Amino acid sequence: MAKLKKWGGYALIGFVAFYLLTQPESAAGVIQSALGGLMGGAESMSRFVNALLP
Repeated sequence: MAKLKKWGGYALIGFVAFYLLTQPESAAGVIQSALGGLMGGAESMSRFVNALLP
């Protein structure tokens, strides 16, 4: 089972590297979307905490 996880990790890293090399514009769009989602979540949490404070 440990070997399967190890090889699965290598396969995932290989796929990501292949995707970055063959479609860099699409990869950049995926990263921008992910970061935008994280920033939106952080902003929402900030507004929630500020609403709790008097």
